[in-house]
Amino acid sequence: MPQRRILSLWFPRLSAERCLRRGAGVPGAPFAVVGEERNAQVLVSLSADAEVAGLTRGQPLRDARAMCPALQTKLQNPELDQAFLTVLRRWAGKFSPWVSEEPPESLVIDLTGCAHLFGGEEQLMTHVIEDCAVLGMTVRVGIADTVGAAWALARFAGCAQRGARSGDDIAQEARATRSRAAKRRHWERGGPAPPPGPGRSQTSSIAAPGQTRTILADLPVAALRIESDTAAMLNRLGLRRIGDLAGQPRAALARRFGRHLVLRLDQALGVEPEPVSPARPPLHFAVRLTLPEPVGLTDDIAAALDRLLPALADQLRAAGRGARAVRLEYHRSDHTMGWIEAGLARPSANPDRIRPLLLMKTGEIDAGFGIDMIRLLASQTEPVHAHQHRGHADAASDGAVRLSAQGVGMDDLLGRIGARVGLETITRLHPADSHIPEKTFKPLAAAWSEPAAAWPQPRAPRPLELWRPEIVMTPEEGPDLPTRFRWRGRLFEPRTALGPERIAPEWWLDEADWRSGVRDYWRVTTRTGERLWLYYAHGATLSPGWFCQGGFC
Repeated sequence: MPQRRILSLWFPRLSAERCLRRGAGVPGAPFAVVGEERNAQVLVSLSADAEVAGLTRGQPLRDARAMCPALQTKLQNPELDQAFLTVLRRWAGKFSPWVSEEPPESLVIDLTGCAHLFGGEEQLMTHVIEDCAVLGMTVRVGIADTVGAAWALARFAGCAQRGARSGDDIAQEARATRSRAAKRRHWERGGPAPPPGPGRSQTSSIAAPGQTRTILADLPVAALRIESDTAAMLNRLGLRRIGDLAGQPRAALARRFGRHLVLRLDQALGVEPEPVSPARPPLHFAVRLTLPEPVGLTDDIAAALDRLLPALADQLRAAGRGARAVRLEYHRSDHTMGWIEAGLARPSANPDRIRPLLLMKTGEIDAGFGIDMIRLLASQTEPVHAHQHRGHADAASDGAVRLSAQGVGMDDLLGRIGARVGLETITRLHPADSHIPEKTFKPLAAAWSEPAAAWPQPRAPRPLELWRPEIVMTPEEGPDLPTRFRWRGRLFEPRTALGPERIAPEWWLDEADWRSGVRDYWRVTTRTGERLWLYYAHGATLSPGWFCQGGFC
């Protein structure tokens, strides 16, 4: 079995260089991307010119402006940075099919069995750096046997001789050792490292197979992917290098600094496994038709749909999915593009259910100087499952009323109405678990819900129409049904009445509408024929009185 080899790519200026690729800033001028940390604007990504000017990541924007008045900035957009990292992941697929993203600025590639295709690891690293130079990207590369070691080499290779990277600061020294700090060499106190010479070589960014422990020994503890507070505490205790930690008892380290430090150390050394999980490629279902001559008639577009829909349906069925939204893109001969989109109430791969919805919107197509290419894609898909069809006897035996044909017809109806007014505007009512009249149901989107199998029956009939309680004026006060009352400016006299039905509020909720306390509901039929739902509120935090809340047919 070949030795496992991991390639780590770090793009330290990803956000800034992405903006520069889009034309942000003036060439040659310092540029930075600004983000927000602890309610303060700080620099989160810098261009090479900004770093030459002395600016650093995490520096407050006001201080950076004072140091470099010519600094040009742009606000951070994490969504675009993540999308750009995904583009880089697809590019890195040329080196290995096993590529994983480590937001916000890293990629991890499993190179096992792939490096020889590029002439070896040295040539592959050169290829990566050259490609990134063409893309206008700065990259740091590390290759090792483990993910943690490759990550450390990508960020800290060549810095092993510099004490500043390991937190070697006199402020972190104990008082007894501060007097000896001045006797250390200047590069151990944060100065520039000396040039490589005999007996003095910088750490390579490639760890030979089996040499992970040796090459990590001189790297600072911050290369273990631990928190900065933990790294600072280790430095104060004199544990500045990974080699200093490798020989320490694991139990003592875990008790003092937590299990996370021991886990990261074991992962970097290969004791604890750390797999590379590649991103799953997105599902893509699309077909296109290139026309020999530009067209513009509705019949031509319908004929194109007849050719494209079966091919799209075959792709969906092969993946076991159905389309919830289908988009038709039409590319004009003047290199412009437009589209129409239709949604389905239920996922389907049946062309006969998709075609009518798209034909309903063909009137919105602006052909311009002619359409020379049509592309059909399923922009939203969902998994579909096969249903076992039953006969009428089996369906009737268990009281099933809704047959499959009726369900398909209702779904098609919802799709046709939704194509005109929008699927999100079509709702249906579902029962809710509450005894409060206005809370016994809840509206749900019809396209994303199933009809209720059964509705719980209340003790007394409920009105067909409900509205917010409206004040009823009565000549006498009290819970007894009045002999006449005034509502909506009209005078009514009860002819018959059924009640009362007492409903108490939900005591665990503080609702403004139920601060009037317990209610006694009456079904009242007036002499003029109105059938109203009245109630008397006994009063709690609000005054008692009569109200009307609904009407029966």
